[in-house]
Amino acid sequence: MEVQVCFALSLIALLGVADAQVPHWGACPEPSTQPAFNLKRFMGRWFEVARLPAQFEKGRCIETNFTLTSESSALVQSSEVLKGEVKRIEGTAVVDDQKNPAKLGISFSYVLPYTPYWVLYTDYVSSAVVYSCTDVLRIFHVDLAWVLGRSRRLPESTVLRAKQILMENRIDVSRMIASPQEDCDRAV
Repeated sequence: MEVQVCFALSLIALLGVADAQVPHWGACPEPSTQPAFNLKRFMGRWFEVARLPAQFEKGRCIETNFTLTSESSALVQSSEVLKGEVKRIEGTAVVDDQKNPAKLGISFSYVLPYTPYWVLYTDYVSSAVVYSCTDVLRIFHVDLAWVLGRSRRLPESTVLRAKQILMENRIDVSRMIASPQEDCDRAV
């Protein structure tokens, strides 16, 4: 047990140095997901409007396009503009739990496991709230959250409502930042 605690504390220290994901004590929360989620209606282009900091997102104009490949999976194509260049990545989303289709898993590599990608809320036509969490030995967790829009900007009231949904599910949004979506049409 001492080794696990030392490992966890070392990992927390390393994560704390980076200006990205922030570890939280305890296991991941179990947020409520979108009732009667319809994967087919979720497909299409989504722009990142706000997010919790993530080490793998360093650019601007972040967007993701979902294309249905079966009743329970989709092709995921994400892009960002980094140092004036468009960077793209492709992966797969799958429904993790057929009883709760809003609990997706996404992987951008054949060698990495699927990462939780839970749709907490969506109206399918304008906005969505997505959450991901990685639990480390139930000692601490690292979470990610995104406010997505079908357009590059959402009304402030929509962003505030998205943050409220996260907070109602015990997800800390104090470090949530706006995602830069300026001058994207010229860059992409």
